[in-house]
Amino acid sequence: SPAKNSLEAGVEDVAKGGTAPGTMSSAESDKYIQNQRKLKFAGVDINVTEEKDLVPVAGIPVTPGPRVILCPGFAITQQEVVEKIEGGKITDRSTLVLEGEDLKVKNLDLDGALVIRTGHDCDVTVDGLVVRNNGYDLSEVPEGADVPEEVAIRGYTMNKNEAMEITINEPGKYHIGADGEVKKLE
Repeated sequence: SPAKNSLEAGVEDVAKGGTAPGTMSSAESDKYIQNQRKLKFAGVDINVTEEKDLVPVAGIPVTPGPRVILCPGFAITQQEVVEKIEGGKITDRSTLVLEGEDLKVKNLDLDGALVIRTGHDCDVTVDGLVVRNNGYDLSEVPEGADVPEEVAIRGYTMNKNEAMEITINEPGKYHIGADGEVKKLE
């Protein structure tokens, strides 16, 4: 759904039986679901949110998770995802962010939050990484709360409780194994 309506207009649409409220939160949720489908197609053990699974947050039905962000520099097409992702499993409460043109992920076991960002000329292979942490969760913004506009249009804040964050910007070839240790190969 497009992000064209205010939160209030979206809530009104949902109350009238609409299924595409066109809010920021519904657009984000749709993108997460699209990326869940891409990972499922690539062989990842991941639940894909269906309409019956949506949960109301600030009156808008959104995915309870997992929240998956595949940045354009990582992959846009399904073919690119299939070439860069192999196997693995991601729990419903997880959040995954992947950014980097030469990043490949094999057999990821994620229960929590993981953010991997790689720069140009960084050839990075993640193989068998196991992540267990408190991850991220959503908190609904109370009605009438004094919050910045970017929070108000979503109706929630993302609590970044705990995450494994890996950032590699120095050109080279790298391997990341089960323990999350970054090893430069060349």
